[in-house]
Amino acid sequence: MQGWLLLAFTLPTSRASQRVEIWRKLQRYGTVPLGNSGYLLPNNPGNEERFEWLATSIRKYGGEASVVRVQSIDNLSVPQLIGRFSEARTREYQGLIKELHVFSSKRAEGKSVGGLARLRNRFQEIAEVDFFNSPLQVRVRELLERAASSQGARPALPMRKIYTKDYKGRVWVTRPRPGVDRCSSAWLIQRFIDAKARFAFAPEDRVPTGSVPFDMFHEEGFGHRGDDCTFETLEKQFHIRDPRVAVIGQMIHDADLLDDRFGRKEGYGVDEVLKGWARQGLADEKLMERGMELIEGLYHALPK
Repeated sequence: MQGWLLLAFTLPTSRASQRVEIWRKLQRYGTVPLGNSGYLLPNNPGNEERFEWLATSIRKYGGEASVVRVQSIDNLSVPQLIGRFSEARTREYQGLIKELHVFSSKRAEGKSVGGLARLRNRFQEIAEVDFFNSPLQVRVRELLERAASSQGARPALPMRKIYTKDYKGRVWVTRPRPGVDRCSSAWLIQRFIDAKARFAFAPEDRVPTGSVPFDMFHEEGFGHRGDDCTFETLEKQFHIRDPRVAVIGQMIHDADLLDDRFGRKEGYGVDEVLKGWARQGLADEKLMERGMELIEGLYHALPK
């Protein structure tokens, strides 16, 4: 252990909405509160970047913030501190397990692709801050793979006929914090579908009018369909026949859906790099840009 990081801060009472924003980010980062002293994370470069970025935001809101490196805490041993992080992740995994049991108990027609994708995304969010590798992580992964396998037997919805010319010079929108499927899909869009594509980020309920949603739960956009990830859906809908794209699609499928269908491990590496950059607090646009560059390099590394 390299010790701990403590974020201590205060915000003016008039900054209620900013306080909620900061609290949500602290939750997303997997922190645990340390009494009234602040919030704690294990000391590593990614967590330090996150806290420094958050401290900068707090100061911009008129508050005070300090990031402190702590080697030990006099009234809490290292096992006790690790236990607090483990308990937090256990609660989150247990909540996800309950949701997965509910999902699996539904009739086939009630199991939406979007529902499984949401559960998978939630699992990835928890696993990213599972600093001490809870044994429940393996259990949830198994349940997700089982759910994906059972859903894969369902017939996919027929793909609607599309006209490529209608998708030129468009704004393509997806959820914030892009991961391996969204970054690779953006690369595919710009390289093979819409060379002048512009990318934007929005919550599910605020998709801009006239934009093209991708990897979102919108029927009019492009997302997971049947047992395909978004990259594969785009590849099929726009009839992209490049053999290197087909190989990349297999990599992205395995990394995103966690079902090891193609036995391709390369996508997991891309996914881990993206997670590392996300932990450093990179903006969504920069994260997408770097992810697309990774896929471009991967494309050229493959034999023609």
